[in-house]
Amino acid sequence: MWFNKFTLCGLLSALFVMTSSAEKGVTFETAVRTAVTRQMVTYPKSTLKDLYKNFFQDKFGPGHIINDVASAARYLRHEMDSYSNMSGEVAEPTGWEGNFYRVNLSVLKKGIIPYDVFLEAFVRSVNGIQPVSIEKWRDEWHSIETIIRSMNLFLPDYEADKAEIEKRLANGEYVGHHSSIFEETYSPHYRIISKLIFEKELLPLLLTRNPRSSQVQVIECN
Repeated sequence: MWFNKFTLCGLLSALFVMTSSAEKGVTFETAVRTAVTRQMVTYPKSTLKDLYKNFFQDKFGPGHIINDVASAARYLRHEMDSYSNMSGEVAEPTGWEGNFYRVNLSVLKKGIIPYDVFLEAFVRSVNGIQPVSIEKWRDEWHSIETIIRSMNLFLPDYEADKAEIEKRLANGEYVGHHSSIFEETYSPHYRIISKLIFEKELLPLLLTRNPRSSQVQVIECN
């Protein structure tokens, strides 16, 4: 098998859950708890910083606009060449709304998605973001953090991470970064792609493209 079908099945399950939740009008608290649980099950060494990054990416994508596509392309190729161990989920929905996906660069290294297709999808996703105000995001994060605290996850350095996040927000800085333990344990390599672009343009390639032949490969989730 050219790709881990269980990983793809997990992605399809997440898609089904998020779609069903939206259709059923799941509450904000339930959606946040689901997103937090999903992250902690997949990445049990996550800290509050890592949870914050997941939720802020759901609002702001990667947190910046791409003005120089050529530079972004060079950096992407450089990152692809910087590691060989490919691990992690193929793609993961962000936050409680699932506005974006973190798409693993393994889809490029394995030739599953053409480089130009991926880069173009990434650039359109980033430059199409309509971010909320920092004030509105700060209020939403406070509500999210209250729910996280109530879940009694016993996250390491919780109070220090909370204070650091609060300081950044007070200075008008909403971008967050992975914790050092997350980086060391999971070595994340991904790009943020909008939900619409991913599900319409990239997901069909993940489900059907076989880089070793011209044949279409059907993946069954059972």
